[in-house]
Amino acid sequence: MANQNRIQKFLNWREKSKPHITLNDELYVLLAPFRLPLILTVLTMMFGTFGYILIDKMSLLDALYQTGITFTTVGFGEIAPISDLGRIFTISLIIFGFLVFSAAIGIIVDVLNKGELIKVMKERRMLYNIARLKKHFVICYHNEFTIQVTKQLRESHIPFVVIDPRENFDEIAVQYAYPYYVKAEPHTETAILKSHLSSAKGIITLADNIADNIATIASVRLYEKEIHLRRPFLVISNAPTISDEEKLLKLGADKVVTPTNIMAQRINAMAIRPDMENLLQEFLYKQDTPLDMEEARVTRTSWLALKKIKDASFREISNVTIIGLRHKDGQFIPMPKGDTTITAGSKLLLIGPSEGIRKTKKIIRKTKKPEEMM
Repeated sequence: MANQNRIQKFLNWREKSKPHITLNDELYVLLAPFRLPLILTVLTMMFGTFGYILIDKMSLLDALYQTGITFTTVGFGEIAPISDLGRIFTISLIIFGFLVFSAAIGIIVDVLNKGELIKVMKERRMLYNIARLKKHFVICYHNEFTIQVTKQLRESHIPFVVIDPRENFDEIAVQYAYPYYVKAEPHTETAILKSHLSSAKGIITLADNIADNIATIASVRLYEKEIHLRRPFLVISNAPTISDEEKLLKLGADKVVTPTNIMAQRINAMAIRPDMENLLQEFLYKQDTPLDMEEARVTRTSWLALKKIKDASFREISNVTIIGLRHKDGQFIPMPKGDTTITAGSKLLLIGPSEGIRKTKKIIRKTKKPEEMM
């Protein structure tokens, strides 16, 4: 099995992803009414074939062909002379075939008019598409925040799945061009499995009330323990007040955004340093800017662990600058000096071109210092 996995990895072969909930049982129930017409069709073809063989001594192929054109009433005529008894048999076969086809058409029309079959097939196709996603974000509840967040994620080419329990969520998803969506309560096991949270990078819960956010965060953290996830999900939430923000952080949220707090900070920044605020908005908030800012984690196996800031000469290689250092205990050092030690588990705040930051992260993950930095 290990050798097979290596060969598949070498040939870039991947197994087809399968959703946790396939809706096969629901599809089987909806297709169950088609069983009787199908069984009757097969039995009629068998009965007609053996009838022509016994009555008019036809060959197996001729009898099967004669049964087919008679049963379907296509009117091609007789392929060989038929006796009087054979003609009576043919009339009976035509009448029975007409009844079977009429019943089958009635069942098809009834099932299609209900719309459940098409609905289940669309949802099933959606679940299989979601199962192919990797490192996506699951966004809970549709509102104005969701519209703006999904717009930014789409521009950044980051996949996402939106979950909302509203009955008309199908129309909403089409209106706002959500490529992947699930209609369910976000905190339920069904929503977690349908959104394929196990392969997601994190979850963003944007409920209008804190109770829904609390339920979602609790469900996600419990799901982490059930699947024994090595790296916990990134959980981001919104909160109406600062006190609610503290509650959500204690309950397991990694990041909590308070609209009033952010608005106050942005207004203060505009009032005190308007030019600087415009500069940050121009270079950091826009998606098409060449400048980016990200954090890079230094692991224990990284060559950079226990080295000095001056040893990380990323400026010459990738045009990236270290503007901050966050230790494992949460202590943040802005603009660290060259003799500051980089400890294992700390995070470097990098600023520079997006491509340069990606290159820098690869360099940091290496176990040995690259030759170009010697």
